Amino acid sequence: MATRKAAKKSAPKKSSAKKASSSRKYSPSASKNVEREMKAMKQGKLKSGRSGKTVTNPKQAIAIGLSEARKEGKKVPQPPKKG
Repeated sequence: MATRKAAKKSAPKKSSAKKASSSRKYSPSASKNVEREMKAMKQGKLKSGRSGKTVTNPKQAIAIGLSEARKEGKKVPQPPKKG
């Protein structure tokens, strides 16, 4: 006959406590890119890609700064997927 091993009791897991990530999502140099683009937007010098229209939306300026940081290889999460 096969012998059974005693079941080990594990400590109850806390579901409400979230684990804080130890590493940062965005590199400090990526925030410098965003800061530069925001200043350009406020001065009216920031242009969008193909059309060349002046950017007036702060969210768009942030997106441009993060996009440039990705192209330079800085630590920035992937953009959200469309779908």
